[in-house]
Amino acid sequence: MIAVIASLLLIICDLQFRQLDTVRNILSTIVYPLQYSVGIPSRIERHLDKTFSSFEKLQEQNRLLKQQQLIDKTQLLRFASLEKENIRLRALLEHSYSMGEHVLLAEVVEVNLDPYKHTVMVDKGLRFGVHKGQPVFDAFGVIGQVIRALPLASEVMMITDPSHAIPVIVNRNNLRTIAVGNGRSNQLSLPFLPNNADVKSGDLLITSGLGGKFPAGYPVATVDKVVIQPDKPFLNISASTAAHLNRSRELMIVWSDQTPVALDPQSDQSKSPDSSQHVTD
Repeated sequence: MIAVIASLLLIICDLQFRQLDTVRNILSTIVYPLQYSVGIPSRIERHLDKTFSSFEKLQEQNRLLKQQQLIDKTQLLRFASLEKENIRLRALLEHSYSMGEHVLLAEVVEVNLDPYKHTVMVDKGLRFGVHKGQPVFDAFGVIGQVIRALPLASEVMMITDPSHAIPVIVNRNNLRTIAVGNGRSNQLSLPFLPNNADVKSGDLLITSGLGGKFPAGYPVATVDKVVIQPDKPFLNISASTAAHLNRSRELMIVWSDQTPVALDPQSDQSKSPDSSQHVTD
């Protein structure tokens, strides 16, 4: 009890009158050499570990550094070829005018994280002549189409969205069907082909041009799996998209006619017959 009472008195005295600061400072000075000596073994161990690193470990580090240096040099050598490739791609982009297709490059600035709504926002809108219903591509195939054009940006629905459908043909035999989004990343479904349809794994699906939204001949997907369902009239078919939906950052918005593109939003809406159409084919 005496010890408890003495402790309480010391605590109260320290809190109220700050009388023990001097004692605390003196005690900390006395104890510091002991604290320092306790840490000496660990400091010595760290010092010895740095000083006496094994020769094999240094050799291994040297080997890894040489490998990384070789990889870096190889990547530097690729810059020249990538620059030439970039020049070729720009030339192809310019030649698209002579093919009757006006192309506008746009960059993805926002991705919708809703798993049931596959849309992205790009940095081109009405002031560049973009309008609702325009097809959008990347360097590998069809991405989707514009569903909303704003003055400074546009919203693009990807072909994997559950509410999207696109007319396609099997490149091997010109079999027409419709590919619909199933909500899964980089996957499409073909739900309307009968069990006797001539379609097999590896078949390339391209745009048919029907519906007036997407120009014909662009890659859409490759058939992955064909499952016959004896109890149902239609095949169960899944396909992988040709476009890199979850990786492409630069997209191409396409005009499939030769009409000049108006840069004024009001004149664009008055000249574009598709500006009031619903998006989904």
